[in-house]
Amino acid sequence: MERPLTHLALLTALAAALTGCSTGTGARPAGDPATAPPPGVTATAPSPPLPVEGGVAALENAYERVIGRVLPSIVQINTRTGLGSGVVYDASGHIVTNAHVIGDATTFEVTLASGGAPRSARLVESFELGDLAVIKVDDPSGLAPAKFGDSGRLRVGQIVLAMGNPLGLSGSVTNGIVSALGRTVTEPQSEGSPGATITNAIQTSAAINPGNSGGALVDLSGEVIGIPTLAATNPELGGGAAPGIGFAIPSNTVTDIAGQIIRGGKVTNTRRAALGVSVQTVVGPGGGVVGVGVMRVTPGGGADKAGIRPGDVITSVNGTETTTTQALSEALAALKPGEQAQVGLIRADGSTATVTVTLGELSED
Repeated sequence: MERPLTHLALLTALAAALTGCSTGTGARPAGDPATAPPPGVTATAPSPPLPVEGGVAALENAYERVIGRVLPSIVQINTRTGLGSGVVYDASGHIVTNAHVIGDATTFEVTLASGGAPRSARLVESFELGDLAVIKVDDPSGLAPAKFGDSGRLRVGQIVLAMGNPLGLSGSVTNGIVSALGRTVTEPQSEGSPGATITNAIQTSAAINPGNSGGALVDLSGEVIGIPTLAATNPELGGGAAPGIGFAIPSNTVTDIAGQIIRGGKVTNTRRAALGVSVQTVVGPGGGVVGVGVMRVTPGGGADKAGIRPGDVITSVNGTETTTTQALSEALAALKPGEQAQVGLIRADGSTATVTVTLGELSED
């Protein structure tokens, strides 16, 4: 659900805090065929970039053309408690956005970038594990579907534009570059937000502010290559903005998940690895975290077959320390269902062990 910036701080490996970019109250590596866009979405043959030769005037012209092409596909989504952004996915009225934008709501008002009276919409399905959701407008007339590109073709340094409704300022655009690829970031848990771990995230310098969540990160071909989801804050500045650090869900993940929801009403393949346990962070006698305690083991799952039992504490996965549930989630996010992982344990009797677990698929349940 939409929520204040001050409620959105979390730590990354770089000691920066991330915030969801809405206002108010998992994935494969880029280019993996398993996350290629579903039928009906053209992203395998990206449009050639608009010409930028000829200096500033040509670049400005390219910006103007991209904005004119894509902005009509960006909508504002209003709930009873806040607002966010969305991208028109198809001519049937489906709109893709972030799960944390819609929170617990099931009905919405959608305003087009071109203005006009708000249109009623309803929830199709929310995929909280990956912070994505699909809603559907009751009246799809006049909607302009965006073209989704292939995020697997992105290169660091490409110019990108972020489009959305930051702070309720509809149809706003910021510019920047692709700063890095393949990031893994975790959102904070709060009301309406389950604390999703975003895999293979795009890092961008384009300014992302509250209300941008669910909007579009666009390249100079006029194709959506990501959904802006998180902005960074600096803990040393009391949670103030850390300029130039934002994150977007890659378009190949978006089209994969949205396609599953539209075709079948739910996500049937999360493409996320799972141990098959329910866990919580364990605090030692001195108050420091020591690992992730196993509360429940799924019968017949990978952990069960490997001999992991309730009361064990998971301390590492493939040599990466997992002192918190967030660290465990991020370690598993780098792996795939069916792979084997070496899991370090502290047993209930204090002994240590390392077991080999064949990973299952993370479900939404």
